[in-house]
Amino acid sequence: MKWCLTLLVLGLWVTCFGQIHPETSLFQFDNNQTPRWSSPENRNGVKGAGGKENYQAKGHPYDSIPPGKSYSLLDIQGQGMIQRIWVTINDRSPEMLRSLVLRMYWDGQSKPAVEVPFGDFFCMGTARMVRFENALFTTGEGRSFVSYLTMPFRKGAKITLTNESSHTLHNLFYDVDYSYLRDWDSRNLYFHAYWHRDTATFPGKAFELLPGISGRGRFLGVNVGVQANPRYPGSWFGEGEVKMYLDGDQDFPTLNGTGTEDYIGSAWGQGAFINRFNGCTVAEDSTGVYAFYRFHIPDPIFFRSSCKVVLQQMGGAPTDSVASYQKKGAPLIVAYTDDGRIHPQFNPGKPLDLNKPGLPKGWTNFYRSDDVSSTVYFYLDSPTDPLPPLQPVFFRCYHLRR
Repeated sequence: MKWCLTLLVLGLWVTCFGQIHPETSLFQFDNNQTPRWSSPENRNGVKGAGGKENYQAKGHPYDSIPPGKSYSLLDIQGQGMIQRIWVTINDRSPEMLRSLVLRMYWDGQSKPAVEVPFGDFFCMGTARMVRFENALFTTGEGRSFVSYLTMPFRKGAKITLTNESSHTLHNLFYDVDYSYLRDWDSRNLYFHAYWHRDTATFPGKAFELLPGISGRGRFLGVNVGVQANPRYPGSWFGEGEVKMYLDGDQDFPTLNGTGTEDYIGSAWGQGAFINRFNGCTVAEDSTGVYAFYRFHIPDPIFFRSSCKVVLQQMGGAPTDSVASYQKKGAPLIVAYTDDGRIHPQFNPGKPLDLNKPGLPKGWTNFYRSDDVSSTVYFYLDSPTDPLPPLQPVFFRCYHLRR
């Protein structure tokens, strides 16, 4: 009976996280790893150099970042792997979470592989501090930021925080926990993250979660923030499908979902919930603010030559409601009406007027315009990528709903 239970547990572990390797065992010595912590008490984790100030009596537990300045959390040479990042700051306002920029550079590259607003990187999709814990991130009691993302590097690693706000950030505490590696696995990929925002998506044009990239890698997941357009009162924003174009897909994707809330494992709308691999940290029907995530850990998405991921900008409401939006001039294009069966209505050259008599009534889905932002997490066989630079701080912080 005991060995059956053990096999069951191991089977579940393998299903969730992949093949078990000797280095994952809790009771076996791993001669390949040499642990280090980088913190204000020992920048970069220099051997035997921790806690030197004030006779080791917590002489340097935090630092500050003036406006416009950058601070290095880690800057090392060699071969290794980051395993955990913990940070806390005294100013956790939405403006600061969007004004701080987290950048990560691998192997001496001048272009960062990660260039993301600080809060969004830690799965705060609407730049709001929210308590949660999932497979990759946790906020503890809502006062700290923790990442368990694994980030290998071959020749070196550099992590910086840049304060693009108008005032000094005081009390920056952090640990970057990493290990030097004696041996390098040729299958290792470099970690990347990309953020962008569109304050008014265009009806009929999908929002690009991940613009097309080339190379061999893995799409790890995404967190998304939505501020729904008030010009569609009482409507649902999340009818859009997630579509993944892999390895040369052109007009049509290989992976195609059925709706936004479906993608994160919910259904028939979207309330707040937290699961390990998928969840919704913010769901406010009254303000139209939503933040949600999905990580493809038990269902890995590998690509061999290319990857592009988009989210359709489509919502829905009763037909009469959509007709009223249309009558008031709200930007929309009717996709279809569903009265028990789907009636396709989409015509790019001649948008349908729902105020015409004789049209089927029911639920109508329509392309719409909302304020959408996202952070995608992926691995690539290159330490850098061709993705656009981060958008300016004014645009990142524009009209954040509290």
